[in-house]
Amino acid sequence: MPSLVRCFPGVLEGLAELRADGWRVGVVTNGAADNQVGKLERTGLMDALDGYAVSGAEGIRKPEAGLFEIAARRCGVSLAGGGWMVGDNLVADVGGGRAAGLRTVWVGGPSGRGCEADHVATDAVAAMATIRRG
Repeated sequence: MPSLVRCFPGVLEGLAELRADGWRVGVVTNGAADNQVGKLERTGLMDALDGYAVSGAEGIRKPEAGLFEIAARRCGVSLAGGGWMVGDNLVADVGGGRAAGLRTVWVGGPSGRGCEADHVATDAVAAMATIRRG
């Protein structure tokens, strides 16, 4: 429920830093459009994004590459130019991001055993630091 979500400390600042570095920031999420958009608005993330794609509005779900393509296009970029997918689901986020040609960061804790992500981070702020380091 959108009314129950909050943005973790440091996330909005980290996204602003990525954008200041020239990155385009998008969200690719599965779920009902009204619920997911409500969460983006409630947390303040909507104002930090260049674009987004929600499965419930688009009729396709992660890990399908098409949802990533929609978000990239709305961000004004092409997946062919590369980029990153940060997420907590190994199949939908890491597998989907890799299938879309993106480098990946799995937000899954200190251990990445069995994880095919390019990097593992303990939280979103650490994931953004990884991206900034290249």
